[in-house]
Amino acid sequence: MGTLTSRTTAPNGRNIRNVPKQDRSRATRRALLEAAVACLAEHGWAGSTVAVVAERAGVSRGAAQHHFPTREDLFTAAVEHVAEERSAALREPALRELLSTTRPVVGPARTHVVVEGIVGLCTGPLFRAALQLWVAAANEEPLRGRVVDLETRIGREVHRMAVELLGADESVPGVRETVQGFLDMARGLGLANLLTDDSARRERVVAHWAALLDDILGPRGSGPGGHGPRGSGPRRSG
Repeated sequence: MGTLTSRTTAPNGRNIRNVPKQDRSRATRRALLEAAVACLAEHGWAGSTVAVVAERAGVSRGAAQHHFPTREDLFTAAVEHVAEERSAALREPALRELLSTTRPVVGPARTHVVVEGIVGLCTGPLFRAALQLWVAAANEEPLRGRVVDLETRIGREVHRMAVELLGADESVPGVRETVQGFLDMARGLGLANLLTDDSARRERVVAHWAALLDDILGPRGSGPGGHGPRGSGPRRSG
């Protein structure tokens, strides 16, 4: 495999040696986390070792083990880190657009934007990496407890984000179950996309679920999570 310290460029293109000394440890950790998710998505659990991740991140194996003493530490931290970043990347611009004071997106158009964005989280490299971790955890007892805990935390955050973006009122009977059913469906689309390009069918399912959610969730207020009056957005035909 060669000398693992020969590469100094992280997956994001930055040269770790050029990072100021006080930030080098943080840059190294971030490079390792991003490389770990990429390796899991591309090579699976069996092909993703600490040495492979370190080489991809452009750091030494010793540096990798300094930040993450065990393989389990590295990969569970990696999936959690990237999940948090992707969720934030979806939530923040989406909220800025949807809640714009000049021209907010409301009604069915808003619901469709939210559904499409959350489904996107479940059909990319992060989902593939997380799936590899789940499969490994099913067969490796030391990893199982950590992955169950990780999945609980990520699932709770994604559910909270969906409720916030959809403007759903979970005090209404059945709304919480409807939102969770949508998230389960989004995962199912992610699984269907693993082996073949399922984008055409996915677009139809997204449109159907957006319409379904809009009907079930009903009128939502104009506050931080609301849609405004039900008739204020474009209506779907049929």
